[in-house]
Amino acid sequence: MSGALGRRRFLALGGGLALSGGLAACSSPLATGLAGTQPDTADVIFWNLFTGGDGANMVLMENAFRKAHPGLSVEATILGWGNPYYTKLALATASGTPPDVGIAHLSRLPLLAAAGLLEPVQDAGVGELGITADKFTPAAWKKATVDGTVYAVPLDTHPFVLFYNSDLARKAGLLDAAGDGLKPMKDGAAFTDALRAMKDAGAQYGAVMSTTADPSTCWRYFSMIYSGIAGPVVTDAGTKVDVDDDAARSTFAFMQSLTAGGLMPKSLTGSGVNALFSTGKAGFLFDGEWQIPTYRGVKDFHFNVVPFPALLGPKPVAYADSHSLVIPRSGKRSSARTAHAALFIKSLLDNSAIWAHGGHVPAWLSTQRSTAFLDQTPQRNYVQAAFNAVYDPVAWYTGAGSDFQTTVGSTVIEVIAGRLSPKSGVSRLRSDLKRYTTARPPVTIG
Repeated sequence: MSGALGRRRFLALGGGLALSGGLAACSSPLATGLAGTQPDTADVIFWNLFTGGDGANMVLMENAFRKAHPGLSVEATILGWGNPYYTKLALATASGTPPDVGIAHLSRLPLLAAAGLLEPVQDAGVGELGITADKFTPAAWKKATVDGTVYAVPLDTHPFVLFYNSDLARKAGLLDAAGDGLKPMKDGAAFTDALRAMKDAGAQYGAVMSTTADPSTCWRYFSMIYSGIAGPVVTDAGTKVDVDDDAARSTFAFMQSLTAGGLMPKSLTGSGVNALFSTGKAGFLFDGEWQIPTYRGVKDFHFNVVPFPALLGPKPVAYADSHSLVIPRSGKRSSARTAHAALFIKSLLDNSAIWAHGGHVPAWLSTQRSTAFLDQTPQRNYVQAAFNAVYDPVAWYTGAGSDFQTTVGSTVIEVIAGRLSPKSGVSRLRSDLKRYTTARPPVTIG
């Protein structure tokens, strides 16, 4: 399929999102871009989707670039997270007025690349700046590669990890000899025993996780366990349901064993999770490392974060995604602007220890091994999760903030709550996946 046709079909799928509610809130680069009149208002125009702590850290990194390159200017625009961002990025690129650099989740990369919306990063000269495969976490670089071509520069890995209350863990006898980590847990049975020990040590629950109205978190939880014993739930670029029924039943059964036995609540809101974990009423928390800032400021609360141990399979697995830096395709971008974009990307990598303060593991190995990162606690304690990362399966409908995560995660919620048996959960999962695998894709991937 040609790139132009791919772009048209991509926009046919997602354009309604932007046109129905997104344009009114757009900043000027997008609005003028759709009219085909976006001016080169800076040497590097950068789009991202970061607010809060991540947004503040990104501003610091942008300022570091300005300081290191006083002759170059950067214009940063923040757009709405999830589908709105990706639809707007596609619209601007298809109209011929994209930013010079954009943020993209690696889980979204296959569709963006197949739609012809991205420049291969090697064509931008990043290799000449030392941005090569051997300098990155292998799993992230592999995910940045589509059909042998590298379309993104990974900035981080943000895995689903295991938080624990350090004081409760000490009381429960779960800490190692040094007292700064957990004793090894070799399998799901040992993990269950650890949750039970937390409860015996005085916690109301052994562990908590956001489930009510939080299907994406539930999908991450399922994927992390299931991926330890089976491959992707969909294959052939998302056109084939490939669920291992036994593995899915075992995964659901393990989840239910924790809730049915009272070690975890069957349903819980995000605010309920925060209240229980931060007040010592839950020993463990299952969540993304991006929640670290939520608990760092809680007075007299001591916690740590580590990768999940192996649960149902022989090796630990970490569900993860990565923020990456992409160069949207443009026939109008000058070689000078392309060179500036590459310099900007390199600068963000070099300053990614700042980015790690939000909890993310730097993908740039020189930063990952630097004192500036290794002095950060608990970030340094779960680096291995980035090397054990498993991403969403490759398909046009998967990825961060996707409807896929919402649909499949909703079935996981029903199983966790006990409203579906493991067997019924597998049947519902297959039904969920069928609606996506049989839908007409906007572009051909793979």
